[in-house]
Amino acid sequence: MTTATPDHDAVIAATETWLEKAVIGLNLCPFAKAVHVKKQIRYVVSDATTPEALLVTLMDELQLLSDTDPEAIDTTLIIHPDVLQDFEDYNEFLDVADAALEDMDLIGELQVASFHPQYQFADTHANDIDNYTNRSPYPTLHLLREDSVERAVEAFPEAADIFEKNIETLRKLGHDGWDQLMLVK
Repeated sequence: MTTATPDHDAVIAATETWLEKAVIGLNLCPFAKAVHVKKQIRYVVSDATTPEALLVTLMDELQLLSDTDPEAIDTTLIIHPDVLQDFEDYNEFLDVADAALEDMDLIGELQVASFHPQYQFADTHANDIDNYTNRSPYPTLHLLREDSVERAVEAFPEAADIFEKNIETLRKLGHDGWDQLMLVK
């Protein structure tokens, strides 16, 4: 049985809510607030139902981001609710994404970060709260500019500590706290 995909506006709204409450609200990424406030995030909902179709969307968006002034679009979230819902399949697709960057000669200019509703770090259990640092409402490919990442890291001297701080934050919050956070309007 298949479920109907929410409309694009609902997918974007759920993603923005997650970004505002979790990523920015819990300060999981100290660099996200600035691009969010400046409206420099491009939200793309892909209608892809196969990895091949998603690859086409990914390559189109990589090229668009590369060709666009960072003041207009600094980063892109490709949200793909109808493909790669299984985390293992999604994780394997990240190798395809990296190959696309290489094929397009964009290594060193752009990178792809990953978020997924079932995100799981190596050597963790599926329901470990640590995994929630990368859990989004829908499978999402985050396209980032290397220059922007470098500037953000320079401006945030403890950038290397972000991962550990995020784990600590989520462990203090716990599953109940996470659930409450995501329910609050």
